[in-house]
Amino acid sequence: MDEVLLRSIVPGVLGVLVRRGADFAAAEDAVQEALIEAVRVWPEGAPRDPKAWLVTVAWRRFLDATRADTARRRREEVVEEEPAPGPVLGTDDTLRLYFLCAHPSLTPSSAVALTLRAIGGLTTRQIAQAYLVPEATMAQRISRAKRTVSGVPFDRPGDVSTVLRVLYLVFNEGYSGDLDLAAEAIRLTRQLAAAIDHPEVAGLLALMLLHHARRAARTAPDGSLVPLAEQDRGRWDTTAIAEGVRILQAALGRDRLGEYQAQAAVAALHADAPTAAETDWVQIVEWYDELCLLTESPVVRLNRAVAVGEADGPRAGLAALAEVDGALPRYAAVAAYLHERDGDLARAAQLYVEAARQAPNLAERDHLTRQAARLNSIRGR
Repeated sequence: MDEVLLRSIVPGVLGVLVRRGADFAAAEDAVQEALIEAVRVWPEGAPRDPKAWLVTVAWRRFLDATRADTARRRREEVVEEEPAPGPVLGTDDTLRLYFLCAHPSLTPSSAVALTLRAIGGLTTRQIAQAYLVPEATMAQRISRAKRTVSGVPFDRPGDVSTVLRVLYLVFNEGYSGDLDLAAEAIRLTRQLAAAIDHPEVAGLLALMLLHHARRAARTAPDGSLVPLAEQDRGRWDTTAIAEGVRILQAALGRDRLGEYQAQAAVAALHADAPTAAETDWVQIVEWYDELCLLTESPVVRLNRAVAVGEADGPRAGLAALAEVDGALPRYAAVAAYLHERDGDLARAAQLYVEAARQAPNLAERDHLTRQAARLNSIRGR
């Protein structure tokens, strides 16, 4: 079984069913049943045209479900006759499906789940395991999302920025259980980039590749976090970095700057530095200035304060931090780092303890706790 191939043709199969008159929810259920059947029979002999095979089986499943459900008799007016098997038209509905799954009426969590199910071809169980929720809970979430978008016209224009936010949410979940969501997000973003020529889609793909390239160096053998400045850069994936930089340069050359391109530029500058000490922090601050203009995001301003502290010294970083909302997640961690660089170890240790209490995950909490203990040990000597 070529699982990558199977997942890559799911959007096209789903699009064919919707174009033939199936509503989105019923079409998606039928496609999932066809995928299950493919997993069962393909190992004994894969069809010459996998997409046509899946369309035929999914359409039959849809017809069976429609005819069996007397409460949905109106659909039979649309599906009176089953089209003859044969080659499937080459219409690519991938982009429309992305827009549908990232519809503004959906919550971010529902949009992510629906995207992974309908476009990613993942099972409800896989998605539930990745997000550490019961399968029944995830099934309800996906069902509600499908009902929400079932009445949305398939040809209705969508918002690229919403699709990109959903894909970025998937990427930021990283790795959970048996499913690598970061890798899945990269695969889906590549698919989107093939369907639409848009510099911000390219920017997001470049950003993902550049961040993912550092993954192997982010944790120590015992599972503890390794800060960027302390990472073994020899473990970074240079192939992914080269591809990310190439994609970013092409996107920037179109002179339509967006937030993902700017974030990718920051990541590229980190990737380009042979050592942490050689990082071009001045240019990174300039990119954060661009990001502030593009997004007005408080998180960007928080990251900018760190960059200013590296470029112009910790006092300048603390001055920049003073303009940021103190209630922001990871504010205390940034303040601790800048106070430590400024020599105020007592205050830094207190802030590391405070940041550890607010940490979003166990690995980050343990890292911040160790930082506080390290400073207290230095002060006790």
